[in-house]
Amino acid sequence: MSTAIDGVTPAAPKASPSDSNASTSKPIRATDTGATTPHSRRSLRLLAAWWRHLQCIGIGLHFLAPPRPPTPDFTRSIPSTISDRPGTFTLYFYVPQDYKKNTTAKKWPAVINFHGGGFTIGSATDDARFARFITEKSKAVFVSVDYRLAPENPFPVAVEDGVDALLYMIKNAADLRIDPNRLATSGFSAGGNIAITAPMRLYLHGRTARIPEHTIVALATFYPITDYTLSRAERRASSVRPEATLPETLTNLFDASYIFPPGLDVADPCLSPNKASDELLTKGIPKNVFFFTCELDMLLNEGEYLARRLEQPPISKRMFYYMVRGVRHGWDKGPSPIKPPRKSEKIYRECSTRLWRVFQGDDPRFIFERPRRVPPPPRLPPA
Repeated sequence: MSTAIDGVTPAAPKASPSDSNASTSKPIRATDTGATTPHSRRSLRLLAAWWRHLQCIGIGLHFLAPPRPPTPDFTRSIPSTISDRPGTFTLYFYVPQDYKKNTTAKKWPAVINFHGGGFTIGSATDDARFARFITEKSKAVFVSVDYRLAPENPFPVAVEDGVDALLYMIKNAADLRIDPNRLATSGFSAGGNIAITAPMRLYLHGRTARIPEHTIVALATFYPITDYTLSRAERRASSVRPEATLPETLTNLFDASYIFPPGLDVADPCLSPNKASDELLTKGIPKNVFFFTCELDMLLNEGEYLARRLEQPPISKRMFYYMVRGVRHGWDKGPSPIKPPRKSEKIYRECSTRLWRVFQGDDPRFIFERPRRVPPPPRLPPA
């Protein structure tokens, strides 16, 4: 496996720990970063419906490649309790073979997963190939969250649905035969953002509400979006191959759909975890972090910046960082019906094996026996 490359992330100031919720004292509005476009909400819904249709076709082709991914074993529809927007959403459960055979009191670890799609497209079954590795290699229950999408449900609904999913797993652990002290979150792209922000939001919720005993022991995030204070133009310009990044038509739809109203503070730590304080990251993020980025992704730099913050003092999480060389954002969901995308199954196996070791409570030196450190920022040229 290749190590992460050096010299791709510009140095950036760390957040001040003085505020427990966010590191920025002055709000940064969506209109300041160009994160919104003058589309009507109706036109956004029509565009989203079109892209959702195309995405379903792509995932259908993706699923044709052998080995075929599993189908969910059962579902649960749960109500929203955290969000101001009432509604329900569905959890899709993929379980190990022994879970079906053994109905005794054994408690299973669980990975709560969030799919990608810019908070606007996609569904909970998109990550079924990853689910297979979690159930087989991690020996854990895989729970994929069909959180409500924008533009119908803009920020913070997706994150708050993520909190409700975690609360459901914690409060119903006994009925589901889940060990509430062996939970992990995972996610891809927008879902990678929720995998980071939902545990932070749960921590903040726990300040004012009583939550049963639980422990989120790990977090696995794949090419997440982590800083909405950056414009898309800035992100593309920072990419090693700007032409290989997601098309502007798609990213404009994502941003305009999720970042609403236009005056929203995009430095909110539950939207832009890069802007969270050291205190919130320390208390709200699990101690074991598995962080995967893509070399040709416009989100590489911001993800690497967050991984570095999490790894270094004073936050000091146990970090496994891996940058996948030569691949674009979302490469592992490529629509080939012939075979799974290059390197995807190797990365899934690496992640699921390490999660298994965390769930088994192994010595941290064994869990991370092949450490992948976050590369240092490049040195600035002399003045």
